[in-house]
Amino acid sequence: MPHSKGNGSMVTIRDVAKASGFSSTTVSIVLNDAPLARYIPPVTKKRIERAAEKLGYRPNQFARSLRSKRSHTVGVMVFDMTDPYCTLVLRGIENTLYQASYLPILTDVHNERSRFEGYLEMLLDRRIEGLVVLANWLFLDINLLADLEKSSIPTALIDCELKGDSMSSVIVDNELGGYAALDHLHSLGHRKIAFIRGPKTLADSSPRWRGVRNCAKIHGIELNSHLIVELPDSRDPLSSFEAGQKLTETLIKQELPFTALLAFDDMTAFGAIRALTNAGMRVPEKCSVIGFDDVAASALCTPALTTVRQPMEAMGTDAVRIVLEGIQSVLEKREVIAHHRKMAPELVVRDSTRRLM
Repeated sequence: MPHSKGNGSMVTIRDVAKASGFSSTTVSIVLNDAPLARYIPPVTKKRIERAAEKLGYRPNQFARSLRSKRSHTVGVMVFDMTDPYCTLVLRGIENTLYQASYLPILTDVHNERSRFEGYLEMLLDRRIEGLVVLANWLFLDINLLADLEKSSIPTALIDCELKGDSMSSVIVDNELGGYAALDHLHSLGHRKIAFIRGPKTLADSSPRWRGVRNCAKIHGIELNSHLIVELPDSRDPLSSFEAGQKLTETLIKQELPFTALLAFDDMTAFGAIRALTNAGMRVPEKCSVIGFDDVAASALCTPALTTVRQPMEAMGTDAVRIVLEGIQSVLEKREVIAHHRKMAPELVVRDSTRRLM
């Protein structure tokens, strides 16, 4: 919006016209860099620009968007802002939108379908040009995805794999990550390993466990069913800390020996370390622990957590680039092509794992 004058009103085109001595039409052409501006003498342009600067005039971007039918905004929907996983993904989204001169409109839908639908309607009413959905704890809902498809704007989902041709997706290779986690423990000499699997209804759980099973098969590691527990279904990402602690306590009470524990994610691993420490099983001296994600706290806790890092910032960046490409296709009246990217995870070795003595 234009800047405020001393009396509280806004600086307008008319104010600049009065100060510069030119007509409102001429001032509008210059300040909006309209096509006719090329016919206006440089001296006139400079005088108008100096007057606008002195008055503190700024163009009304909202009015411009009404004229151009463009908003230069991208909706960003997060399913739970409290999830530590979101932080770096959002940093990648925000940085890339800023560099492209797009304004993000951020919404947190609290894992509620009704809130999702309400926010989606509000974002569409504000004429967003693209949409990025961070579906970190989205339990796949066909009807919910259909609502997104109806929006007919370039959309990219992060951490939710789709195989359609209407919406793009950016995910991490969970199967490769699960393999890397168990392979690391095996390389340290661990054979009696406990596992805390992810919830059955969470999209990441199945491929991550598939990677664990493939690694176990190749290395001849026995997957003892008595040492395998599963996180309960929950739409609260922070609940995995408490669940990780309780499930690890259950494993310890069985009195079946294990020298390492592979947790579904970092929050679960933090809970597991709490339970192990309370039981006198120091990490990593008595039991190695590995997580998944590499949330910010992983490097700060004691011991620092060995984990499988998701390239979270890069995933946010990639999703925005896909959406911006789609927006450009719309402007050029070309077909919007859906892209499905699978990014490689990275093993990050810290202090919570050690070679079996």
